[in-house]
Amino acid sequence: MPTLPTDLCDLTARDLIALIRRRTVSSREVMAAHLTRVEQVNQALNAIVTLVPDAALDGADRADAALARGDEVGPLHGLPVAHKDLFVTSGLRTTFGSRVFADQVPDHTALIVERERQAGAITIGKTNTPEFGAGSQTFNAVFGATRNPYDPTKTCGGSSGGAAVALATGMVPIADGSDLGGSLRNPASFCNVVGLRCSPGRVPRWPSVAPWFPFDVHGPMARTVGDVALLLDAIAGPDPRAPLSLGVPAARFADALDRDFDGVRIAWSPDLGGLPVETAVTQVLDRHRTTLESLGCVSLDGHPDLRDADEIFITWRAWYYELAFGQVLDRHRHLVKDTVVWNIEAGRALSGPQIAAAERKRAALHERVRRFMEHHEFLVLPVAQVVPFDVDQPYATTINEVPLPTYLDWMKSCYQVSVTGLPAISVPAGFTDGGLPVGLQIVGRPHDELGVLQLAHAFEQATGVWKRRPPSD
Repeated sequence: MPTLPTDLCDLTARDLIALIRRRTVSSREVMAAHLTRVEQVNQALNAIVTLVPDAALDGADRADAALARGDEVGPLHGLPVAHKDLFVTSGLRTTFGSRVFADQVPDHTALIVERERQAGAITIGKTNTPEFGAGSQTFNAVFGATRNPYDPTKTCGGSSGGAAVALATGMVPIADGSDLGGSLRNPASFCNVVGLRCSPGRVPRWPSVAPWFPFDVHGPMARTVGDVALLLDAIAGPDPRAPLSLGVPAARFADALDRDFDGVRIAWSPDLGGLPVETAVTQVLDRHRTTLESLGCVSLDGHPDLRDADEIFITWRAWYYELAFGQVLDRHRHLVKDTVVWNIEAGRALSGPQIAAAERKRAALHERVRRFMEHHEFLVLPVAQVVPFDVDQPYATTINEVPLPTYLDWMKSCYQVSVTGLPAISVPAGFTDGGLPVGLQIVGRPHDELGVLQLAHAFEQATGVWKRRPPSD
C-alpha cells in the first residue's frame, strides 16, 4: 500500500484501478496525487501544456459518487489521462503545437478521447507535440521544447513526446498518442515507457481529413505492457465514422497477455538490412537476443525486403501533408515551421505517375513482407537508430558520421515499419552507459496486436527495465 499521496503516481494503471474499485483509495486521492506530481515536475520538463485541475478533481468526485451508488463503471474508471495536443477536445484548448491554432478551442472531441472518457478515464490536460506532429522531436513555437526526464538536456523524442514524459514521471498512468512515422514508438523508446502502433483501423480515427489514409494511427501509451493493453481494450473497435476501423478479438487484450513462446520463430535484425545505428543502441539491444531465446523463441537472423519503403513513405507523407495542411500554409506561411513547409511543398510537387509508382511499389512490398512473416511470427529490431540527442537540436543530422539529408532520415527504423501496416510496439530494453533509455521494437503479423503485446509482456517481465524511473532531483 502507498504511504504518501504521491506514491500513487508510481503504481501501474491496473493497480490503481484495483485500489479504486475496492475503495481503498478514492478517485479524488488518485487525481490529487497526480496533480501534485504535475506541480512538482512539469515546469522543468514541459510535458503537459494545458492543465485542467478543477475539472479533473470534479470528475474524480463524480467517479467516487458513481462507485458509492453502486453504478456499473468502465475499465478505466477514475484514472487520470492526458491527451495529445493533436486530438481535438471540445471546450479545451487544442493547438496542434502551431501558432496558427494557439488559441483554438474546438466544439467537438476526437473519438479516441470520447472512448477514454466513456471507459471512465478523467482528462487532466493536453500533452506537448511538435507542430502538426511533424518530426520525432517535441518542440514548437507555442510551448517550447519538452525535455527528457532521464536527462533534461536531451530530447524526449516525438511526436507523442509530452505523453511519454508525463508517463515516465508519473504525472499520468495512461496517455494517448498517434504514430505516422514512429510517433508512439520513438518517444516511448527515449523515455523508457511503452508505445503501441496498432494495425491501421484497430483504433479508429475521427475526425480525419484523410479517413482512408492507412499510415497515420492512433494508439495507447503507458509504463507497462499490461497498462497499454488495458487502454487498448477501451479505445479499440469499429466505428461508422472511421471507414478503416477493425473489430476486436473475442478476449480482452489485457486478459490474454500470458503465453508460452517455446519454438516461436523471430527474425532478429539489428539494423533492418543496413540502416546506420549508433553503437550505444546496438550495445544495449545485442544482449537481449538471449533474453528472447530464454523465453523459448527461436532467433533467426533476417528481415523482410523493404526496398522502396523510403520512396513509399516519403511520397505518401508528402501527399498527406499537402492535403491536411496546404490551406494552412496558403493563409499563414509566416507562422509555419520550415520542415512542415518543405513537406507540404513536396506534396504539391508530386505528379500522378509518382503517386502511382509509389502505390505499385507498396503493393509489391506488401507481398514480400507477407511471405516473410509467414516464416517468422515476429520481427525484432531497434526502435530508434540513435539515442536521445541534444534538446536544442531539431533532428539528428548524422549517424555514425553518415550524413542525413532530411529531418525524416533518422526515423527509418520506425517509418519503414509503418509502411508495412504491421502492428509494432516499443518496450523498454535498457540504458546506455550515459543513463539514456533504449527501446526494443517488436513487429507482429497482420492484425496481431495480441501477439505483439504478449511477446512484449514476456520480455518486460524477464527484464524489469520498466521499473527504472527518472531521477527525482
